[in-house]
Amino acid sequence: MNFHAYGESPSKSVRIITGQSVLIDPSSRPKGTCLEVESGIARVYCPCEETEGMTLAFLQSGDQLRTDLLCSEGVCVEALTDLSFHSNVNIDENIGFDAVNEWTLQLLRIRHLGNAEQRLQALFSILVNRLGRRCGQWCELPFRLTHERIGELIGSTRVTSTRLISKLRSSELLIAPIGTQTVSVAPSFIETSPL
Repeated sequence: MNFHAYGESPSKSVRIITGQSVLIDPSSRPKGTCLEVESGIARVYCPCEETEGMTLAFLQSGDQLRTDLLCSEGVCVEALTDLSFHSNVNIDENIGFDAVNEWTLQLLRIRHLGNAEQRLQALFSILVNRLGRRCGQWCELPFRLTHERIGELIGSTRVTSTRLISKLRSSELLIAPIGTQTVSVAPSFIETSPL
């Protein structure tokens, strides 16, 4: 895994570019604080050697990352799009919603579906519904995931995820134009998701 350690700095706003990851060390953070995404989309993952970058959540503008509730080895935040977040934001206990816990639960639900095709469909559905938008006749995600990452998320191999994505492309249910970071998914594919 390739990431930079994030040290506290006088500036409370941090910006990282697409593709970069930073390690958040909970032991160096004040109790009762968190990170809050200002703009962009992030993937939160575990840096532990045993889990090999297991995805815990995806975060977007307004979502908070409570570092006091996560692994003692820290977590990594990867910018799927250019990302900006505030550091040392006080945790708002009145929100009643923890984005990381919610995402972890949804990803766990996906992993328990019957077959890889269902899991892939459920994954794209949750990503589009939470992080994407409707653009004309397509639903658009503003970022791409590698076939290896998709395999990790749906509990399959990279080869299986590549085969399934090729099948979606040939069925014209998914378009990923070369030279762009976006992925377009047919609404009919999203609307018939098993989750």
